[in-house]
Amino acid sequence: MTTPHLVALDIDGTTVNHEGELSDAVRDAVRAVASAGHHLTIATGRAIIGTLPVLHRLGLTTGYAVCANGAVTLRLAPDLPEGYEILEAVTFDPGPALRVLREHFPSALVAVEELGVGFKVTAPFPDGELDGNPRVVPFEELMATPVTRLTLRDPSSTSEEFVERTQHIGLHGVEYAVGWSAWLDINPEGVSKGAALEAVRRRLGVEPMHTVAVGDQRNDLEMLRWAARGVAMGNAPDEVKEAADEVTGDVDDDGLVMVLNSLL
Repeated sequence: MTTPHLVALDIDGTTVNHEGELSDAVRDAVRAVASAGHHLTIATGRAIIGTLPVLHRLGLTTGYAVCANGAVTLRLAPDLPEGYEILEAVTFDPGPALRVLREHFPSALVAVEELGVGFKVTAPFPDGELDGNPRVVPFEELMATPVTRLTLRDPSSTSEEFVERTQHIGLHGVEYAVGWSAWLDINPEGVSKGAALEAVRRRLGVEPMHTVAVGDQRNDLEMLRWAARGVAMGNAPDEVKEAADEVTGDVDDDGLVMVLNSLL
């Protein structure tokens, strides 16, 4: 009999490709691993509203999901009114970080997440980059209430310039991860996909040695280090590959399937 593992999967660049397409091979492998008794858990930087459609396409209706880079944990169950409930939502005061970011990135677009609704933004983001229908509000309104996540996007910067400037300004009392482009996600201190998955592991009673995580970006680093078996996608940056125990194929070649099939 197979020992149930906690299998944590990133979405973008791992489970779906960069066009948001989910291949039949990946969907079938996810369902086969879930049917075999493993605990398939999506762990993503996406908001709740961007995560739910992927869960639906994968056929995952029970268990847990980690959203907003670990700030939000959902319990999934078909008998719940919306198919899920928010188990935990860790928030912080975005004001101090927003003031620093506005000073150093004056042309950047800024968004804060509204749980289960979407985002409040300072100006429209490029099409398709935020889930739902973002709502443009005055800058001061972004600071009005505690949030689970703050997102910064600077279309005028390269990823390298953005990383350098972010490290130079120093953000204190928060966790942050630079994304695939000039994109920055800021979460409450101590929050990460890895920290949220550890809480899920304890809930499920899975031994640490039976944890697997697959991801492709810098916001997956803590998750890959947390798992007994951390797997980086072939399309991941070098620093992500170096943090992993192994590297699989590219997302465009269904690299995730090889990892999932090894659990069957």
